[in-house]
Amino acid sequence: MTSQGEDPDQERYRRGLPDHHDPTSGVGGAPPARSALTLRLILADVGLVAGILLALWAWRVDAPWWMIALPALLAVTAAADLVVVIRRKRRGEPG
Repeated sequence: MTSQGEDPDQERYRRGLPDHHDPTSGVGGAPPARSALTLRLILADVGLVAGILLALWAWRVDAPWWMIALPALLAVTAAADLVVVIRRKRRGEPG
């Protein structure tokens, strides 16, 4: 039963997704596999900051355009991943 302000998906994730099979469950006493959303969130943060700083540094030293575009692309990719991970965590997915 969900409370008034709770997303119905959160209850679904607590119970487990249908048709999900974890091949490692029960092998050697291993715990059930969980999503690493928090780790992915931290790595995306690091990638965003590193990409911005590297792009700014390359621009400051008048590097070729591709040396500015490459870390900028990393920053854009990390920002997109941040949006996806935050959305999934707000939905109540474990990790």
